[in-house]
Amino acid sequence: MALLHWTPPTTPSAQEAMLLKRCQKNRRLFAFLRTHRHELFDEAFQQELDTMYRETGAGKAPLCPALMSMALIIQGYLGISDAEAVELTVVDLRWQLVLDRLGETSAAFSQGALFEFRERLIAHDMDQRLLERTAEMARRSQDFDAKKLPKRLRIGLDSSPLEGAGRVEDTLNLIGHAARQVAECVALLLEQSFETVCQQAGIPLLLESSVKKALDCEWSDAGEQAAAVDRLAQQVLSLERWIECHLAEQAQQPPLASLLEVMHRLMAQDLEPDPEGSGLRVIDGVAVDRQISIEDEQMRHGRKSKSQRIDGYKRHVASDLDTHAILACAVTPANQAEHEALDVLKAAIDEQGLQFAEAHFDRGYLGSTAVAQIVAEGGEIVCKPWHHSNGECYSKTDFALDLRAKTLTCPAGQCQPIAFGRTVVFPASTCDVCALRPQCTSAKAGRGRSVHIADDERLQKRLRTMMKSPSGRQRFRERVAVEHRLAHIGQRQGPRARYGGTRKNLYDLRRAATIQNLETAQRQQTALAKAA
Repeated sequence: MALLHWTPPTTPSAQEAMLLKRCQKNRRLFAFLRTHRHELFDEAFQQELDTMYRETGAGKAPLCPALMSMALIIQGYLGISDAEAVELTVVDLRWQLVLDRLGETSAAFSQGALFEFRERLIAHDMDQRLLERTAEMARRSQDFDAKKLPKRLRIGLDSSPLEGAGRVEDTLNLIGHAARQVAECVALLLEQSFETVCQQAGIPLLLESSVKKALDCEWSDAGEQAAAVDRLAQQVLSLERWIECHLAEQAQQPPLASLLEVMHRLMAQDLEPDPEGSGLRVIDGVAVDRQISIEDEQMRHGRKSKSQRIDGYKRHVASDLDTHAILACAVTPANQAEHEALDVLKAAIDEQGLQFAEAHFDRGYLGSTAVAQIVAEGGEIVCKPWHHSNGECYSKTDFALDLRAKTLTCPAGQCQPIAFGRTVVFPASTCDVCALRPQCTSAKAGRGRSVHIADDERLQKRLRTMMKSPSGRQRFRERVAVEHRLAHIGQRQGPRARYGGTRKNLYDLRRAATIQNLETAQRQQTALAKAA
């Protein structure tokens, strides 16, 4: 089945010229997209988009992939729903201008077709290719020779919080919500009412509008609270046993199997046997990878800083500091450290045939294994070093570190050999009689001063040296360019995720970055035209 390629005209008609002029005052990206759509969706890229479809030789011919991709870009630019996007292809001349549909009185596509195309784009990772295409446009717009675009770049990385779209719930509501979904599924399978299933399965708590209302206890009383938790847990276990007796086979198949798995996971992460009784109690502490929402199972609690908690995700971007083109994006659950995203971002940059000449990021990314790879490939790390504090005593920076001789000398002149990734311990016999001991350590007598030598101590020492000079501190501030790019994306996306799950939110982030690249190209070309 041959796919239709998009070949809109490049020369504007009289009506298009009028619309292009009006778009220069407001929503300028419409004019840029109309003018450069043939560059973005050239024949080679349209052939790439064709690979999303199988050659079946039957069925309804799909809509033009390039046109649908353009529609998704405009939708993200305006921040509208699928239903409104369909309507605007009929009533908005700017949509018709870009999609080459001026004068058409029917919608360019249906709401279902737009949804299905987005799912197909995500499944084949073509949202990344769309981002790469716009990054190329943004880099070329800096008046570079397209054939001589540099392959080694100064790249900045940064992250920001993204609140999840799912509702965050406490332990009781999470377990109750999961049990309700299981009971509703059972009712459908048995073709019985929800009320009947709850009564027969021994979980009448679910019949109230909320679990806490059904439990009806004084939550400030520790004893009543514990009894309420155990009561809910016992009724959930009763539901599970009832399903084993009446739906053993269906419990091993979807959708019931997946719902039961969620319920089991929530029970295991938040409850434990009560050592003082025969029931269950809430675990003292927080599970390592605790699920916080039923509606979006991939959301997690995390922190951007000590004072800022995130319930959802972190979004990461990598941007060329010279051309401001966004090269790669990543979305991670909020409980994952920043450095876990660097591997993903570097892999995406490598796929484009690009390398780090300089990597500018904050300390959160230093723990990644990709840092050593960047250095091995000839890249330079530009990042503030880890801060070493020891109260009022000498800090690590007061010790003389000789990496060539692999020795560490204390302020009193005592020297010890070092090994990377190990802790140097000075002899207690030497430290006990040292006149500088009160200024060096608060340890008890009989214990010497210890100093940890990091695995990346060479890098840390270079960064500490850089931090001491005005020119070095100025280089640290160059990362502000990627912070601006991320701020623009945050303004476009808003603080809250549009979708559930990391992959769909990655699509939304890539789309926002794609639009940012197009706006960057548009601004730079406008500036060049004025300067000419």
